[in-house]
Formats: sequence, structure tokens, C-alpha cells
Amino acid sequence: MEYRRLGSSGLKVSALCFGTGTFGGNHPFFGKWGKTDVAEAKRLVDVCLEAGVNLFDTADVYSSGQSEEILGKALKGRRDGVLISTKATFRQGDGPNNVGHSRHHLLAAVEGSLKRLGTDYLDLFILHGFDAQTAADDTARTLDHLVESGKVRAVGCSNYSGWHTMKALAAAERHGLARFTVQQVHYSLLYRELEWELIPLALDQDVGTMVWGPLAQGRLSGKYRRNQPLPAGSRVAQGAAEGSPVSDELFYRVVDVLEELAGETGRSVSQVALNWLLQRPSVSTVIVGARTEVQLKDNLGAVGWNLSAAQVEKLDRASEIPPVYPYWHQRNFGERNPTPVKYFL
Repeated sequence: MEYRRLGSSGLKVSALCFGTGTFGGNHPFFGKWGKTDVAEAKRLVDVCLEAGVNLFDTADVYSSGQSEEILGKALKGRRDGVLISTKATFRQGDGPNNVGHSRHHLLAAVEGSLKRLGTDYLDLFILHGFDAQTAADDTARTLDHLVESGKVRAVGCSNYSGWHTMKALAAAERHGLARFTVQQVHYSLLYRELEWELIPLALDQDVGTMVWGPLAQGRLSGKYRRNQPLPAGSRVAQGAAEGSPVSDELFYRVVDVLEELAGETGRSVSQVALNWLLQRPSVSTVIVGARTEVQLKDNLGAVGWNLSAAQVEKLDRASEIPPVYPYWHQRNFGERNPTPVKYFL
């Protein structure tokens, strides 16, 4: 396993992180991701630890806290050797203040996560989405309080736009408070929009990137083929996939190249797709989930080797999407604004 620097946090994390959104399943949406119970979770955690994975990701909203509970039980007696990341923002309860980034909600969210996970600290606490209703300065003070209290070691954000992240970083810097050291973002060969702003931001501000959705909800797992029905029981077939619609032209163009490179390298389609991500700038770790041990072991095979520069370029070209304004304009002036051109042309 390769270990990488997680932004300015000082932490070294495994290049692959295990995501536990499939743990639990007592939820109309997350139940379609998976229904891993405690016994199954312990085995999957065993496989991860044997492979050198040291970071496990969850969230309070995953199956209404059941994911955290099961992860905590699966890691019992092994807490000191791993890093745990969890997230909060979204509604947890019917009360008017059971949501968002108010001090009231974030303090309660951390206490709830600690209890469910069976630990007294979180290595990473990530804001799961942007909250426009709470002042950035107040959120920064709350996060700093959690760090100073020892209940949280490092903080980050997820699903923020570039200006959301910079506003939060500026608030922390203005008051000398704990700043985001990581962003958890949606990224894959089918969804490359973050390259226009969020990756340049990460490089400029020394924020590590954790990738979620690296196989585009299974679309890049090798199970999807031209002119064939959706795999039965898949997240896409059940309507539990995320992300904006992808054209058939883009999808099959990418899948065709993945299959070609899988043949060249002797690797699976999913391993090729994950390895491409591992070579992108600012990426500290890629979150992989799995319903079964077979799926997990296949995903873990994405490390320990690299696609060639020519193979990476072939995937770059196949998955390229036209940039929106102002990024198409900036690409015409690389002399004064080199970052997008340097990394993403």
C-alpha cells in the first residue's frame, strides 16, 4: 500500500480508503447501496487492514447512523492503528436545529458520532455539504473548538464549490483557527468538473483531496456494456446513483478505452479506472466501497502499479468534457493563468 500526505494535516493516509456507506441498510436510499451487517463488516475490515488500508470513511447520515455503529464494532480493539473520517451536515432528526453547521448541531453531531463509533476522538471531521444559513466565522469557531477539545484531530469539507471552500479557509485564517486540510469530492472519468476549480484550489491552498464516487456508482466497474440491460440489483438500476446525467456517447467512449487498457495491462476495468484517479494532482486517497469481499479485493488491486503516460493520456482524451465559462476563456491565456492548462489539457 502507498501512503500519501493529507494536505497540511501532517497525516499519512493509504492511497485507498474504505468507504462504509454500504454498512447497515435500514434506509430507503442507503439500503440500495448495500446492507452489510457486523459480521460481514469485520471481514471486510480485516481484508482492508491486511492490504494496508489505514483510513475508514463514514457519515452520520449513512443509514441514519447505522454505518457508524457497525464500523465502530468492526474496528473494536483496533482503533489505535487506524484513522476514522466521518461527516455531518444533513438532517438528523425532525427538530428545526437538527441540520446544518450551527454550533448546536455540529457539537451534537460529533457527540453522536463518537458514541456510535465507540471512540473518544475523530481523526477527520468533514462538513458533508455547504450551509448558507450559518456564518462562516461561526462555523470556523465551532470546528476550532472541536479540534482544541481533542474530540477532532483535523477538519475538512465535502461537496463545496470553490468559493465556498475559499470563504471557509479565509474565515479560519482571519481568526487564526483550524482550517480545512481536506476536501471530499465527487470525481471519476465520467465526472471531471472539479478539475476546473477544486483541484487548482487544493494545490494552491494545500488541501488534500479525498475522492468519492470513483467508479461513478458502478458504471466503471466493468459490468456495463453496450446494448445490454443494466445489471440487476445495481445502484443505477435501483435509482440510487448520484451525479448529473451522462451521455451514452461519453459513457461508452470511456468504457471502450477502459476495456482496451484492461486488456493491455492484465488488470480489471475498475482497477484501471481507479489507477487513473490515483495519478491525478492533489489526490491523497480514493474512497472505495464494496458489498462483497471479491469486489473489495478487486478494488484494492488498483495500487502497486501505474498506467503509462500514454495510457493516461488516452483516458484523458476519451473522458474530456468541454469546460464552462470562465474556464474555457482562461485556457486561452495560459501564460498568465497556467494551472488549468498545465494539468488538464
